[in-house]
Amino acid sequence: MTNAAKVLAGLEAELGWVRDTYRDLHRQPELSLEEHRTARLVEDKLAGFGYRVVRLGGTGVVGVLANGDGPTVLARADMDALPVTEATGLSYASEVTGVMHACGHDVHVSTLLGAAKLMADGRGAWSGTYIALFQPAEEVGAGSKAMVDDGLAAKVPRPDVALAQHVMPAPAGTVSTTAGPVLSAGDSLRITVYGKGAHGSMPHMAVDPVVLAASIVLRLQTVVSREIRPGEFAVLTIGALNAGTKSNIIPDRAELLLNIRTYDPQVRSTMLAAIERIVKGECLSAESPREPDFEFYDQFPLTANDAAVTEQVTAAFTSHFGPAAVGHAQPQTASEDFSHIPDAFGVPYTFWLLGGVDPATYRAAESQGTVSRDIPGNHSPFFAPVLDPTLSMGVQAHVVAALSWLAPDTTRP
Repeated sequence: MTNAAKVLAGLEAELGWVRDTYRDLHRQPELSLEEHRTARLVEDKLAGFGYRVVRLGGTGVVGVLANGDGPTVLARADMDALPVTEATGLSYASEVTGVMHACGHDVHVSTLLGAAKLMADGRGAWSGTYIALFQPAEEVGAGSKAMVDDGLAAKVPRPDVALAQHVMPAPAGTVSTTAGPVLSAGDSLRITVYGKGAHGSMPHMAVDPVVLAASIVLRLQTVVSREIRPGEFAVLTIGALNAGTKSNIIPDRAELLLNIRTYDPQVRSTMLAAIERIVKGECLSAESPREPDFEFYDQFPLTANDAAVTEQVTAAFTSHFGPAAVGHAQPQTASEDFSHIPDAFGVPYTFWLLGGVDPATYRAAESQGTVSRDIPGNHSPFFAPVLDPTLSMGVQAHVVAALSWLAPDTTRP
């Protein structure tokens, strides 16, 4: 029997409370930096399992389980929910008005707690230190940095490797890995351009910021199509254009909210330079009375998996789950702030994807070519990972990945 099999021998007995924990978290979602109930639940569980518990970054929780000599492995789960009104119709749907676990962080918390319990119960099969880290505020890109700024690297043992997973709209019972970029870097910008206000009947006396902003919106469409090499990944979205209060008043300013996604730092630099050049050029052309303002917010780092770590985890998954259950993950256009945590320690990491859709439902949509239409994605009010086998796979994936460092000798008695 492998060491992973030894640790996972108690899985079926634990899945009942893991499912209950998932339903409870789904009913009581909490927004970013407001995860107080969730943090207390996690603290109580970890303390009961025998972990040394540390609170960091306000609502972040870390459990440390030292078990003799050996490597140190850190596994991370995010905890926050989204300002989304749930429409799943589930019996355990959100009871908090306008808030929902629409990105699966309830799956992440419950599966890491399940893994933490099995690792504690199975200490005879491994040696080293296991760290279970529960991070707040991933959705606003602030939680991992809050934990780092609160002394994470000084208060927690330095890991040799960091691991994380994310439930996605893929068949339940599968995991997917990839080396290199798996999630994009993300930058949001608030750009304010200035005009000269006037009566709507006297446009000749104004510098119209609405027209200026509209010109900028159109010109920005050429950044990806004309300034980024074909084949390079880049997204530029203008999510909002806000100006004015009344139909007969030309306002004195307009605000644009932009979001860009990239995998390559050089592509990111090219896009940011182009955005600044275009905005300033249009302002100059319009005779704007003052320079535009640029404000960055909700910034997310690139998540780029270490090749050697990913190879080791993929091999462990393939050995445990079988090759049919382990796929190659395509890089995703969404973003994450997980990498701030391993970067704070200067250690490698890998971040894999966990399927959460009923396999028959997914196959039916795939055969019809309607996956994007019929399978709700993350952040949808209809996003609802199936409990089984998603939770079981998530717990197993954490345990198997960690043990590929903590108990690599499968012949060990």
